[in-house]
Amino acid sequence: MSGKGAPTTTELRAEGLTVVVIAGTWHDVITDGLIEGSRRVLDAAGADWRLVRVPGSFELPVAAKAAFEGGADAVVALGVIIRGGTPHFEYVSSAATDGLTRVAIDAGRPVGFGVLTLDDEQQGLDRAGLEGSKEDKGAEAADAAVRTALVLRDLRGI
Repeated sequence: MSGKGAPTTTELRAEGLTVVVIAGTWHDVITDGLIEGSRRVLDAAGADWRLVRVPGSFELPVAAKAAFEGGADAVVALGVIIRGGTPHFEYVSSAATDGLTRVAIDAGRPVGFGVLTLDDEQQGLDRAGLEGSKEDKGAEAADAAVRTALVLRDLRGI
């Protein structure tokens, strides 16, 4: 984790955009930090948004699909997957990543990817935007989703 190469961003204005933040319930301290980072970005940008909770990261894609079917302009997907001693980590990480990619492409709308795939809990605490964290991946995911939704709106002439 370095944060090096992060883009310099300009003011973000998202009035008129509907965003759904979907978050898993595992590792609540880290997940709550990710949600808070997303909230700060979306509130500051003036987006109309709501939070939906799902059991875990595996369920993020189907909930994202439903959010788009319900009219969302963008989704912010937040989850925490920590490596264990079995292949479960690889299966869930792959399913969440591939599923969210498919949903975004099929819907033609952005999914801000805030799913942390970690070797240990400390890596998540370092990325969750908490006091003392080095990064704020919830804020970054929300920013990316909104900026991409604005680009798509512009490209489509809406």
